Amino acid sequence: VQLQASGGGLVQPGGSLRLSCVASGTLFAAAITAWYRQAPGKERELVATIISNGGTCYADSVKGRFSISREITRNTVYLQMDSLKPEDTAVYYCKRFQRGRDYWGQGTQVTVSS
Repeated sequence: VQLQASGGGLVQPGGSLRLSCVASGTLFAAAITAWYRQAPGKERELVATIISNGGTCYADSVKGRFSISREITRNTVYLQMDSLKPEDTAVYYCKRFQRGRDYWGQGTQVTVSS
C-alpha cells in the first residue's frame, strides 16, 4: 500500500487549503484513514479520522474548521482546512490502517503566515 499526500502550501491566516491522500496497492474496504500533523519541535498529533462507514472525528483544535471526506472511487481522502491559523503550520501526513497494519504517506507542508 502506498499513500501520496499533496495539496500543502503557503496560505495567509484565515485562508483555506485542501489536502489529498491517494491510496494505491492492495486496498481493503475495512480501513481507517487519518490525517496527522507535526509542527517543529512538537510530537505528531492526530487531526482527523474517517472510518469505513464514513464516520468522522476531529481533534478539538480543528473542530468546526477542518473537514475530512473521501471519494471511494478514486481511493482518495481529503482534508478541507478553512479558517487556517498560524498554529496550524505543520507537516501533514495521512495514514491508512487496514488488516492490522499502518501505512504512512510522505507528508505535505502547510505554512500559515502573513
